[in-house]
Amino acid sequence: MRNQTVKAAAVVAAGLLLLSACGTNKEEGGGSAGGGSNQSCDTSKGTLTLGVIAPLSGELSALGKGIEHSADLAVKQANEKCTVKGYKLALQAEDDQKTPQLGAQAATKLASTPEIIGVVSTLNSSVSQSVQPILDQAGILQISPANTADSLTKGENINSPKRPYKTYFRTCTVDSLQGPFAANYLIKKTGKKKIAVITDGLTYGEGLAASFIEQAEKNGAQIVTRQKIGERDTDFSSVIAAVKPFAPDAIYYGGQYPQAGPLSKQFAAAGLNIPVMGGDGIFDPQFIALGGKDGDLATSVGAPTEELDSAKAFVDAYEKADYAESFSAYGAFSYDAANVIIASVAKAIGDGEWSEDLREKVVEEAQNYKGDGATGELAFDENGDSTNTVLTVYQVTGGDWKSVETGKFEG
Repeated sequence: MRNQTVKAAAVVAAGLLLLSACGTNKEEGGGSAGGGSNQSCDTSKGTLTLGVIAPLSGELSALGKGIEHSADLAVKQANEKCTVKGYKLALQAEDDQKTPQLGAQAATKLASTPEIIGVVSTLNSSVSQSVQPILDQAGILQISPANTADSLTKGENINSPKRPYKTYFRTCTVDSLQGPFAANYLIKKTGKKKIAVITDGLTYGEGLAASFIEQAEKNGAQIVTRQKIGERDTDFSSVIAAVKPFAPDAIYYGGQYPQAGPLSKQFAAAGLNIPVMGGDGIFDPQFIALGGKDGDLATSVGAPTEELDSAKAFVDAYEKADYAESFSAYGAFSYDAANVIIASVAKAIGDGEWSEDLREKVVEEAQNYKGDGATGELAFDENGDSTNTVLTVYQVTGGDWKSVETGKFEG
């Protein structure tokens, strides 16, 4: 999907071109919101805006606010370091409420703003399908911290990939790796062999489930039934009745935590107390708050943020910034995405001035980007996918998510 606290004295080397050449003849920048030295920057050329599109309200706002705040932290730190010569950066966050229509409206609004330098967007793969063509038509760099559907970078036939939009990139890995990684763990490590698959019918859930099923069957597991629920369903009695006769020993769910948590709770209450496993879409404390139980499992992109040496400065800075919400599953990926955009813009502008004509150059700089971020090494392949393909399995233990395995999918 997409997947789950920071004003530090040290700024993580997240690929930011922390340019040392700050003017001293103007004093319009500075501040101390993001860490680093409090210094004056020449911002005489004006303000440039980094956009964010994410669900900032509604049932997925815990993830969306983490994306927004993490991008905001990157902007504040860049301003303190005078990263883009002559300019101050600002953040403009738009709420898509996880709906494609609102995502398209947000993209149109941002695309009509000449000062937009790039967009950290989106959480949901289905929303990105509406956002991509709008930003691409305007030549605006889009980097998602959370989209995992392969089709966004490879087209509908991932075995014969054709990149749909050259302006689109992501800092997270993809479902064609996440699903099989989950299948290998569930079958080889926990011994589950009779699995019921349930999806919410959306792009993310369907793609993730399909890749899981293919690998599960290769591993000798039996998919005893496949069922579908509505993305706004709250009563799962009908799907429970359909699944119970097959006596599965695990459930794999393709979808997100607002449905997955109650689904797990209701299955257990109905006497089918078996692990529910899903992807990064269920990896959030809200899954547990909504009914997720001990023994349930999730995969998520990257290694656990709190356990990464590369993310320590990010985590410290986020906590000190005292944002109202956690950075959640995709905060570090959003921070890295924002920093790639900022670094690409700084390089494209150089000592010159911003114009919309530079957007193509910004995209080129992002394509060629290589650096170290909070999530580890940052670079993109020919399709715009992250070259960092690390994944982690988490298990609910004692009412909290605990990492149980981190690695890469191996055939």
